[in-house]
Amino acid sequence: MKRLPTALAASMALVLAAACTPQEQRPADDLKVLISVDMEGIAGAVHSEEMSRTGKDYDYFRVIMTEEANAAIDGALAAGATHIVVRDAHGSARNILPDLLRPEALLLRDWTGGPLSMVEGIDESFHAVVFVGYHAKAGTPDAILQHTMTGGVADISINGISMPETGINALLVGHYGVPVVFVAGDQAICDEALEILGKVECVATKQGIGDVQSAALSLHPEVAREKIQAGVEKAIRARGEYSPFRLEAPYTMVLQLRNPERVEQAATYPGAVRTGEMELTYTSDDLLDVITAFARMR
Repeated sequence: MKRLPTALAASMALVLAAACTPQEQRPADDLKVLISVDMEGIAGAVHSEEMSRTGKDYDYFRVIMTEEANAAIDGALAAGATHIVVRDAHGSARNILPDLLRPEALLLRDWTGGPLSMVEGIDESFHAVVFVGYHAKAGTPDAILQHTMTGGVADISINGISMPETGINALLVGHYGVPVVFVAGDQAICDEALEILGKVECVATKQGIGDVQSAALSLHPEVAREKIQAGVEKAIRARGEYSPFRLEAPYTMVLQLRNPERVEQAATYPGAVRTGEMELTYTSDDLLDVITAFARMR
């Protein structure tokens, strides 16, 4: 059997040991951070071609994505983080360049098919979660590359709150008692994150201009990285001031889709109720069940 390199094996052993140790029994100086990195919200990015493997500028923006992840890692390390997991959370989940990523972090790539998706790897042992490269929900004006998981989703609300991906993922990590302390992306997602989470440190890497196809007024990538590093350090140092995002059960999801055929198919999902021409409703006492339904129905 092929053995892992000694340094990686040791690092993974430390992370796995921390994950298996009850939080209240872990050393006070043990600080775990999950960094979920999307791509649409990184500095300079403005078009879907730049986010796709078939786009000629994709490789360039992969570097920008990796460097913004590194800035978040640097901020976490400066704040005292001892275990850092970076979750590649865009598209194929195979975008971040492993050899360019800071060696202090572990990198989680590809999808498992489970409900945690963009925050795969989270559990009760983590102290803080950071979102980098995030974007606004579908239909948001003056937002760059706005969507909610897929282009087929017009809107998803849970218990009456319309959710961007930031909200969905914050609910998931909140399920494990962990707060989202920092969000970086365009100004629109910073506005949405503050509205939903109430208190969160935000860095706007760019400002969208235009309701349908937004242009972007962007920070220089180096400036964006400096702001991300400083913001992450500040947020993690003050992590006790942030609360996990939670809603009360039962959880009622109202899903609005764009494609009539997809609505017909999604209506066959067990427990789904068609409540409008393009709308489906699903309710459960289990948040992970609702998120799984969303993944299957969208």
